[in-house]
Amino acid sequence: MKNPFDKILNWYFTKNSLPYWSILLIDCAIIVCSGMLTYWIFNSAVLLFEHTLKVLNTLVCFLVLSVPGFRLFHTYSGFMRYASFVDLMRVAYGNCVSLVLVLLAQYGMDLLPGHLFAHFNTTSIFLIYIIATLFMWGLRIFVKTLYDVAFSNSRAVRVLIYGAMSGGVGLAKNIQSQRPRRYVVKGFITHHKNTKHQMIMGERVYSVSDDLADIIKSNDIEGVLVSPYRTQEFRHNQELQDIILGAGAKIYMAQNAKEMDDEELNGTTTNPVQLQEVSVEDLLPRDEIRVDLKSVEELLSGQRVLITGSAGSIGSEMVRQVAQFKPAAMMLIDQAETPEHDIRLMMEKQFPGIPAETVVTSICNEEHMEHIFKRFQPDYVFHAAAYKHVPMMEDNPSEAVLNNIFGTKVIADLSVKYGVKKFVMVSTDKAVNPTNVMGCSKRICEIYVQSLDQAIKEKKISSFLSSLTNKMSFITPGMMGGPSARTQFVTTRFGNVLGSNGSVIPLFREQIKAGGPVTVTDEHIVRFFMLIPEACKLVLEAGTKGNGGEIFVFDMGQPVKIADLANRMIKLSGAKNVEVKFTGLRPGEKLYEEVLNELEGTKPTFHEKIRIAEVREYDYQRVCKDIDELIAISKRFDDMATVKKMKEIVPEYVSNNSVYEQLDK
Repeated sequence: MKNPFDKILNWYFTKNSLPYWSILLIDCAIIVCSGMLTYWIFNSAVLLFEHTLKVLNTLVCFLVLSVPGFRLFHTYSGFMRYASFVDLMRVAYGNCVSLVLVLLAQYGMDLLPGHLFAHFNTTSIFLIYIIATLFMWGLRIFVKTLYDVAFSNSRAVRVLIYGAMSGGVGLAKNIQSQRPRRYVVKGFITHHKNTKHQMIMGERVYSVSDDLADIIKSNDIEGVLVSPYRTQEFRHNQELQDIILGAGAKIYMAQNAKEMDDEELNGTTTNPVQLQEVSVEDLLPRDEIRVDLKSVEELLSGQRVLITGSAGSIGSEMVRQVAQFKPAAMMLIDQAETPEHDIRLMMEKQFPGIPAETVVTSICNEEHMEHIFKRFQPDYVFHAAAYKHVPMMEDNPSEAVLNNIFGTKVIADLSVKYGVKKFVMVSTDKAVNPTNVMGCSKRICEIYVQSLDQAIKEKKISSFLSSLTNKMSFITPGMMGGPSARTQFVTTRFGNVLGSNGSVIPLFREQIKAGGPVTVTDEHIVRFFMLIPEACKLVLEAGTKGNGGEIFVFDMGQPVKIADLANRMIKLSGAKNVEVKFTGLRPGEKLYEEVLNELEGTKPTFHEKIRIAEVREYDYQRVCKDIDELIAISKRFDDMATVKKMKEIVPEYVSNNSVYEQLDK
């Protein structure tokens, strides 16, 4: 059973704080006690006993004159358990103001009746406020120390902080104020070389050039906390990451570091910084991407938005981001029932005020798509639906053609027919110099929407449609050339996104959890990576700001070697004896991805991370004829004939590690 003292401690330290008036009363009591002590020092205990009432009357006057100083510097508004040097200086400044006021008033007080008030000379008044200041300091230090001892956590993690400037120091102050204490700071890491005798907050400062691995091991360091101001720098320093991980320490980063305010970073708030052990995604060398979301909001707010592939990795994030801009209504289409149901529940929970319809169907269902467009009348279409797994499409080329190409054609044609303002298609870097069926199918999609946009611009499409005998298009001749604004077609092209369905990262996690091996196709294979939210933001900005006909290429940063990624994930997991096994390239897979082919250049845009690919133009009439033939062939499920026609449409398509290599001879 707890004793009364422990109960009092627990009651106080589990409250947010004492009321400010309580602290003010305590400080006032300290001044009174300091005055009594000073009178006793300068006179005697006997005189103090005889003149107690007069001394108290005088000290009450001192208190009245002290309140302005307390008020001016807010000496009572802080948390004593979190007292810092700043709080102690506030007390000192407040008492200095009080002292000056009392000294100015003492001459007038001497004129008051002697039987009511005691006399304090100048020296004794100085001593009163010196003693009071020392006692106020002592009280705050005592409470803070008691709090630290009472709520110390023996299981706290011993850590170093990467960053020895304001961000690192602020982080250290913040975590020291957290209770129960999760981390104990044992030093700081900096890139400055001459740190031999440097100390911060009583702890050593170590240089990156020092033998950090030995320092971590000899000091039993369990983790390294990354300063919010050094996050980007740390991501690009893989050598330092390897040293830390190799020494057996974990790495922690502040969550939502870019949203932290100055108070949090300077340790002047009681809000704890949320630290989390990093995942491999946090350590990939990538720069923060900023997007002009205000302009996106101005375009999408109050509009009717249709999103295909709404249950996929990209599509679902597009749904979440578009919903934030308060569209008038949303039509969400996907053929995967369970994930689409999850999207439905998400919209109901997070965006109940936005009318959103979730439809389970295939984009290849012409009649159903026609019905949806006619009824919904979308203003913007974001087309993210596609089969994307390379090995699966290598085995099923007909399905790649029917879903990716024909499905895109259906949605694009309906967008024109029903007056969609803008059609935005999500493509892939695998469409560049494709080596597989999936990549080639996406390149043909790019060609179709680009040629359609150009034909609309040049008003060549009406005469062509009039001559068609086999119309595999929903566009009617009478629709073009009218006064209404035309549909603009925009393509966005980027590489792999972190955390997508089928990504190597979730696969590696499962393999590590199972004890290995972690399977990598080739030791030299590299890939670009981007966060899904970042990719979707760029899609929204490019899509809404594009003028039609562009293929926007995203700057993916530096490519990542997959073997290094696997080894890094093993180190981060702390797993032992997990090996990396190389299984050989899969059909259609190549060692590296490209965002441009050899004949393509780029032009700058409104965003430094977005460029426009300068690609060759295709004749819409010829493209339609080729695609119609391709679709007809694919419906016979003749894989060789289907792929052969795809290679005719996209001459740069050269198969790699595939049965279709024979078609390239």
